[in-house]
Amino acid sequence: MNNESNRNTIVFIICAVVILIGYQMFVLEPQTKRKQAELRAQQAAAASTAQPGQAPAIAGGSTTIAPLKPTREAARAASPRVPVATPSLTGSISLRGARIDDLFMNRYRLTVDPKSPPVELLRPEGAEHAWFADFGWAGANVPGLPGPQTVWTLSQGATLAPNRPITLTYDNGQGLVFTRNIAVDDKFMFTVTDQVRNAGGQAVTLAPYASVQRQGIPADLGKTQIVHEGAIGVFDGKLQQEKYKEWKKEAATPKTFDSTGGWVGITDKFWLAALIPANGEKVKTQFRVTEAGGVDVYDTNFVGPTQPIAPGATVTQTTRLFAGAKTVPLLKDYAKTQGVDRLDDAVDWGMFWFFTRPIFLLLDFFFQHVGNFGVAILLLTVTVKLLFFPLANKSYESMSKMKKLSGPMEELRAKYKDDPAKQQQEIMALYQREKVNPFMGCLPLLIQIPVFYSLYKVLTVTIEMRHAPFFGWIQDLSSRDPISIWNLFGLIPYDPASIPLLGSFLNGPLHLGPWVILYGASMWLTTAMNPPAPDPTQQRIFQLMPIMFTFIMAPFAVGLIIYWTWNNVLSILQQYVIMHRLKVDNPIDNIIARLTGKKAAT
Repeated sequence: MNNESNRNTIVFIICAVVILIGYQMFVLEPQTKRKQAELRAQQAAAASTAQPGQAPAIAGGSTTIAPLKPTREAARAASPRVPVATPSLTGSISLRGARIDDLFMNRYRLTVDPKSPPVELLRPEGAEHAWFADFGWAGANVPGLPGPQTVWTLSQGATLAPNRPITLTYDNGQGLVFTRNIAVDDKFMFTVTDQVRNAGGQAVTLAPYASVQRQGIPADLGKTQIVHEGAIGVFDGKLQQEKYKEWKKEAATPKTFDSTGGWVGITDKFWLAALIPANGEKVKTQFRVTEAGGVDVYDTNFVGPTQPIAPGATVTQTTRLFAGAKTVPLLKDYAKTQGVDRLDDAVDWGMFWFFTRPIFLLLDFFFQHVGNFGVAILLLTVTVKLLFFPLANKSYESMSKMKKLSGPMEELRAKYKDDPAKQQQEIMALYQREKVNPFMGCLPLLIQIPVFYSLYKVLTVTIEMRHAPFFGWIQDLSSRDPISIWNLFGLIPYDPASIPLLGSFLNGPLHLGPWVILYGASMWLTTAMNPPAPDPTQQRIFQLMPIMFTFIMAPFAVGLIIYWTWNNVLSILQQYVIMHRLKVDNPIDNIIARLTGKKAAT
């Protein structure tokens, strides 16, 4: 490698570090603060919602979108309701509009504290950031169709629960009688069966529709590039997605799709509300954004084929609604048992899904046997090491031989310092005689890049990693290390992020927790075991790399740092054995020698 190439490498590394630190300071940190503010607001809203599964007394009031939003509880109380109580969900169904619009997830909490409020999924219209599912019928010149303000009658059932469906009815007084049966399983799947009976003397033509709407979005949604949040669906076997930002930009030209079956909905990082028409039904779906009362209404919907209803006839439409957490095994089970095409693609596997999916499946396999995702990450690392062991072994042998040749190479550089071409020729000849490939040293890093990316993606997008504990103080592998040197590793009960001016740094690149310090130490030892760079300036840069990357990795998910640290430890052990076999000087023996006062073995 010539001096020009060395300078380019150094400039690239410095620019990359500056960009990463700048991204942390000016993008990730503001996002974190917005998320914390939203979390506090959610906790306050959830805490003020007493007994969400209990139906309140009938209360008046309009549910029209208005600039001044009532509280969630006030919006919920604006309609008579039927409670929902399942092992997974608690909430209620509004009789005004017969909407599914009030759900909390029993098994998921806002924080790792088991006493924190449950995660809210759906929210009634009228409250800020309303999110709900709506079902109905559309028809040209057909009067009396039920709409958002229609109050349905509960004719059967008292509480919606598994194996305990409810039935709602509405007679428009003009010859049409509507019946809506709603059932739910013990997870997150609702089945809505609508019937229309024509008791009049005139034939009518109606088309069924269903919609998932979000009226405004919380500030922390749609800000990150690594996770898809927004419109999503599978139409004729093809996944279609639209992030909130692009969705809003294209509001003037809504996206429409024709599909047979499939599904359509709105997704967050971990949660999904998706409509599933009957298998084999031809539908027209749409991603649409409209504005009402100063609020952007994000709407994904489908419309089924028109159906003529003769006098005395009845038509039936069945639509399913998935409303819950995107757990991969459950999504795959629904896809298999209920024929919902590619429902597990609601999890954002990314463009490198062919790496990300296997990494998750392997992690989940280990978790099923050991019961701890942190241990599963350690086992995954060992598996990857074993898989690439022969290739890595050749690479470490080449690096060890290069380290052994560092003396002769320095002599050649000194001898031919005024003739770079001759110097390079002699060095390459030395490599040939000693059977050393200088490019083999890059292989361990290249092997780890797809695994690193995939694990980062898995830790970010899969709910299985959310609040997944390891041991000791690590209670959430998908978040950063909760303690750092600035609060004496948790001994002082305060948050360094609250310190004026310095808070963003102490909570970002300076967030030096125990695991990232171990990572930095392991990276330093790995670097010290590699052959020295030919240029003194480059040597200094590579000596500083462990320090720079310690600060870069500091705010990352602790599960990712555990993986990288353990990977470094395994690499050090493998390289140490090779260096000992080839009798190459190595820093581990030198450290032991200094501690014991003995001469390092070679």
